[in-house]
Amino acid sequence: MVQTPEFCKYKPLAERMRPTNLAEYVGQQHLVSADAPIGRMLAIGQLTSMILWGPPGVGKTTLAELLSQSLDAPFYKLSATASGVQEVRNVLVQAEKSVEGLFATKKRPILFIDEIHRFSKSQQDSLLAAVERGVITLIGATTENPSFEVIRPLLSRCQVFVLKSLSRDDLGMLLQRATTTDPILKARKTVVEESDKLISFAAGDARKMLNILEMLVISTNDTPLVINDSLVEEMARTQPAAFDKGGEIHYDIASAMIKSIRGSDPDAALYWMARLIDGGEPPRFIARRLVISAAEDIGLANPQALVIANAAAQAVEFIGWPEGRIPLAEAIIYLAGSPKSNSAYLAIDKALAFCRDHQNLPVPLHLRNAVTKLMGEMGYGEGYQYPHHFPKHYVQQQYLPTEALEEQFYTPQQVGAPERNIVDYLQFIGKFPLANNEKKGEE
Repeated sequence: MVQTPEFCKYKPLAERMRPTNLAEYVGQQHLVSADAPIGRMLAIGQLTSMILWGPPGVGKTTLAELLSQSLDAPFYKLSATASGVQEVRNVLVQAEKSVEGLFATKKRPILFIDEIHRFSKSQQDSLLAAVERGVITLIGATTENPSFEVIRPLLSRCQVFVLKSLSRDDLGMLLQRATTTDPILKARKTVVEESDKLISFAAGDARKMLNILEMLVISTNDTPLVINDSLVEEMARTQPAAFDKGGEIHYDIASAMIKSIRGSDPDAALYWMARLIDGGEPPRFIARRLVISAAEDIGLANPQALVIANAAAQAVEFIGWPEGRIPLAEAIIYLAGSPKSNSAYLAIDKALAFCRDHQNLPVPLHLRNAVTKLMGEMGYGEGYQYPHHFPKHYVQQQYLPTEALEEQFYTPQQVGAPERNIVDYLQFIGKFPLANNEKKGEE
């Protein structure tokens, strides 16, 4: 019988399986292989300060520790959730003392900060001088986009490396290693008969996979322990979906939902909305995104889409949750299945850009209201022609400032019948000679 070392009884499996050298490190070969950026730096024995950006469970902390080990450099570790400015300063003082006489051997101390995106601006500011002077090599780990979460001066002094979710092959290799080398799994004679579900539920996260495996070991008395898909599925059902309402995953999923609507794919739009719902996203957030998409992406090709989206938003407020998911689903299918036009979106942005470049252009006098006698004497309203007094209820006159007369902000996109009707009307009154524009486009 295999004896379980005492320390293994209290260490989580994911911690027990942490590699002890770079040769055991799984994944991220685009960074650590001999011809990759970090691999080349290791070859010359010197690292630049860096931010390791990637999802949970892909080896950010492990990589930082192994880099320090490979260079035999002093290693200091701080967690952004538990350290303040004073803790940072204390570590920098220790690091500066250890620097003396070490530059010749390129053993500059490494300061690793986990979850660096949670550091405040003042905490990040406290690192700048030490990084710039070379007192430390900073390695920050983050699951959030560093361009949003790390101050620009610090970001400019660091190289950002993107870590990828682990592949199925990577996770399979880790699973094989765990069952053949971990004392507790060996003691239970653990055999992975089927791994598809376990690897799928992990979704590229090694820690999640090992945690599910460990829960199976703890909650099952069988020896030998046979891991199969049904056993994994039963355990994984109790695990929450990966979702962070305040983090980047939240915005990525919302972005995927909107892009699926824009791309006229109802199934994909429903899937991403389901991910938001399953992750606990407030219904109002989803409804607001649908209203925006109806105006921005469907627009004048089908103005009814805005009515539908707004009605769904009101219905959610009225009937609450979980029934509110039904009008949201109705709306998202309608939006994804509608013709698309962003002409209104482009038109207002073009008009805004012109306004910013040509500020405070005067309103033509004939368009101003003469609300006082003095204004009348100054020519306010003089020469204005009332369109309803003319055939077609239209008369040609100047409505734009003189400096903007050559501008055309609205360019129609004749996709849906409503926008084609707009174009037909503008052509009917002679306002919009679209035929010429179409010919230019064809050329």
